[in-house]
Amino acid sequence: MLLNDEVQLLRKVPYFSRVDPCKLKLLAFASDRVCYDPGEEIFHQGDASDAAYVILRGNVDLLISSVGGEIKIGDAEANSIIGDMCLLCDATRSASARATTEVEALRIARECFFKVMADNPRISMEISRALAETIRGAANVSEVERPKQLLNSH
Repeated sequence: MLLNDEVQLLRKVPYFSRVDPCKLKLLAFASDRVCYDPGEEIFHQGDASDAAYVILRGNVDLLISSVGGEIKIGDAEANSIIGDMCLLCDATRSASARATTEVEALRIARECFFKVMADNPRISMEISRALAETIRGAANVSEVERPKQLLNSH
């Protein structure tokens, strides 16, 4: 895939949709293209966060470990980014990511991610907006699920 193709794919990710194409070209150039087979783990819950992944092609399950085994908490598909929250918080991975189909992704190292953020204030605003929407979405799910749990417990 050509660098310009990667830039066009990055522009489809909400974080990067309004970022200057020259900055995206730098990001694409500095990122590593990685491929995973179905069932292959991209990252593991509890590991150090060293990179975010932009899914270019394929599907990924997001899983957490529990006493009863793995629990699927979400999924990701083309034009989405995974592993980004831990980069921003400097925390360990809160979930595992496993390919459910053949996956092609751009691996964006922490240093590269922060360099692009520092050089482009707009991306910081977009990331803040996207994180706020994620948190709001999680809060809305909690508001719906909590009453259901209370009803089912009686």
